[in-house]
Amino acid sequence: MLKRLLHVYWRFMRGLTVGVRGAVFDADGRVLLVRHGYVDGWHLPGGGVEPGETLIDALSRELMEEGNVRVAGTPVLHGVYFNNAVTRRDHVALFVVREFEYGGSLPASFEIQEAGFFHMEALPDGTTAATRRRLEEIQHGTPAAANW
Repeated sequence: MLKRLLHVYWRFMRGLTVGVRGAVFDADGRVLLVRHGYVDGWHLPGGGVEPGETLIDALSRELMEEGNVRVAGTPVLHGVYFNNAVTRRDHVALFVVREFEYGGSLPASFEIQEAGFFHMEALPDGTTAATRRRLEEIQHGTPAAANW
């Protein structure tokens, strides 16, 4: 409970937040999605960039924590988005990851209840609209929108 309260506190008290998300595609074209314990829906894995951390370092850490994925190649920046869903200070960098090592499913936790690879034509019920829009951009090669 304390961790959740601190998370909410920092979301509203920091001047500017920067986050990363990864669109991780396996050799079969399936994408990694996660379902959190503290927010509804299926999302691309990711999280906040910590002080002193590069975007790539944050991406690598978050993909390992949320999906047991170790980045092996160079992620490609798809876009940087303004995310005003929670605050008016949130920005998210979305990377496409195609070279990685997968260590298998992690046990469910409060943060990540479920994670899995899904075919683009069979995304799970509850995949968020923003996640679907980002995947469509990547799939169709369209430029990144300004807003998440």
